[in-house]
Amino acid sequence: MKQEARDQRAIAVIKGLVMDATRKANSGHPGGPMSMADYAYILFKEYLVFDPDDPRWFNRDRFVLSAGHASMLLYSLLTFVGYLDLDDLKQFRQWGSRTPGHPEVHLTPGVEATTGPLGQGLGMAVGMAIAETLLRHQLGEDVVNHFTYVIASDGDFQEPIGLGAGALAGHLGLGRLKVFYDYNEIQISGSTHRADSTDYRKVFEGFGWQVLEINGHDHQQIRQALQEARSQLERPTLILAHTRIAKDAFSMEGLAETHGAPLPPEEIQKTKEKLGLPPEQSFYLPDDVLQDFRSRFPRLRQTVRAWKDRLAKKQQDPVFRTHWNLLWDRNAWPEGAFPTYSPGQAVATRSAFGKVLALLGEKLPNLVGGSADLEPSNNTREFMEKVGDFSRTNPSGRNLVFGVREFPMGAILNGMALHGGIRPFGATFLVFSDYERAAIRLSALQELPVLHVFTHDSIFLGEDGPTHQPVEHMASLRAMPNLLVIRPADAPEVAEAMRVALEQTHRPTALLLTRQKVPVLERPAGATPDALRRGAYIIFGDPQEKPELIIIATGSEVHLAVEAARQLSEWRVRVVNMPCMELFEEQSEDYRSLVLPPDVRRRVAIEAGVSFGWERYVGTEGLIIGVDRFGASAPAGVLAEKFGFTVDQIVSRIRHVFKK
Repeated sequence: MKQEARDQRAIAVIKGLVMDATRKANSGHPGGPMSMADYAYILFKEYLVFDPDDPRWFNRDRFVLSAGHASMLLYSLLTFVGYLDLDDLKQFRQWGSRTPGHPEVHLTPGVEATTGPLGQGLGMAVGMAIAETLLRHQLGEDVVNHFTYVIASDGDFQEPIGLGAGALAGHLGLGRLKVFYDYNEIQISGSTHRADSTDYRKVFEGFGWQVLEINGHDHQQIRQALQEARSQLERPTLILAHTRIAKDAFSMEGLAETHGAPLPPEEIQKTKEKLGLPPEQSFYLPDDVLQDFRSRFPRLRQTVRAWKDRLAKKQQDPVFRTHWNLLWDRNAWPEGAFPTYSPGQAVATRSAFGKVLALLGEKLPNLVGGSADLEPSNNTREFMEKVGDFSRTNPSGRNLVFGVREFPMGAILNGMALHGGIRPFGATFLVFSDYERAAIRLSALQELPVLHVFTHDSIFLGEDGPTHQPVEHMASLRAMPNLLVIRPADAPEVAEAMRVALEQTHRPTALLLTRQKVPVLERPAGATPDALRRGAYIIFGDPQEKPELIIIATGSEVHLAVEAARQLSEWRVRVVNMPCMELFEEQSEDYRSLVLPPDVRRRVAIEAGVSFGWERYVGTEGLIIGVDRFGASAPAGVLAEKFGFTVDQIVSRIRHVFKK
């Protein structure tokens, strides 16, 4: 049998696996995998560099299935590789399986990113390509020199994040990024032309990409396109491939009905007959197909061995070894390098963040990130001045100039974290976390230690008004599983918050910072800034005495709570600073009861955001001083008075509610 015939047979086997798995699950997307199978098979068999024995080998090519609904294509190929087996395919979309409905990075060996929300895979791939470029220039091309490949669908480009990430990739000249566009012109509702008449060739050429237009089922055209793409290292490549959804289906090729539902049993049988597969046999995977696919494995293993030898030789250099080890040390932290502050000193927490960030940038070579066009407001400019902008002419720069692209920024940060060796951060206003939210959700779902920095965290940003004043955002972020939300009370707490965030290994952090200056708190013994690690701690009042009234506050409202407590002399008042609810909930029951004695029912929560969620801590008899309406355009001092956030107003409300 000639090689082309063997390839066609293997691709037919993949299509059979796709049809069988989706039919057995009574759920899934067979059409896309069948239209992408030609390209994906040739890529994996002939071009993709990976370790057959270790899916996490560092210098592997990254493959991102941005069209995550086509997951059975990827699972079939991972079975060919040997990371999965037929039993995994038979458990497609079932509880506890390694083959979930959409790819999940922490469940399936060989999956590089959790995809399914369209467009985000492309954004994450851009992040991986940025990480590869940075580390290649830090460590040398003999250590890092891989490609990042993507398969994307029509929906990936209809989602604006795909275009935002694509524009930035072209601007940055990410020449090792190669995207295959499965242009089958079909989506759930029918023809894509009902909703989209964009000329994507012109669009991506305008972005600065190389665009290669091919027949996505012609193997010679696929090989030629991949060779051209791999030889173009100055700009990213889009392979715009004309394909047919459900290619080779007996009677349903080209139909939208194949997108999101299994093919009928009779259609599967006739399609198998057409493809030369045993029509009555499910999950057919002959040994000779696997052997042919794996014929390149000895060369791949030799590539891996040679890389490990090069790395071992370079690690004999103590400077390189120190740098390499630092990339993987989540606890690396420069001691004693940070500014000190005096009690009462007025400092915006965003300003304190900027100082800490700049110092960390000098000490941590893998701290990489930037702002969504808010450098002076987010206080990332000093970091930029120290590390330089990342660009096609300065690939060693570590400040990323995202432009006004919050959602692409979030996905790119995720991609850098997935790549490994990078500590990514991104900054914008808290109100614009809504733009970024879907990417933050994937940070949390993928258990990625990404730092999302949000300044201007309340109505007290002032004159810009309610369009820019967050009120519901703190509660919204806290509602997300596996996300730390930290709101430091003052400048000294910011450095500790950064340390906590950068030490995380399996969850992202949202760091909420003020625009306005807030006073540095006078801390009693035992209430040092590192108490932030416990999520909440006593900042005012004798810890040995049982309080009669507890005031809980976060961020810029903590100093108001302390001043109010000083005036409420009729009670023994305790003020609890609660910078992070999530960390507090992880403490022992004994500690939580020590800070918030359960039998003290007279409780107040103060936060310049919606009251939603604070019932957990104040109960039905407590008082929540919050902002349950949108803000207004006025100076911060005026807003404080109008919204009831002066010390006198707080004291008055507490006395009114808890009359002795």
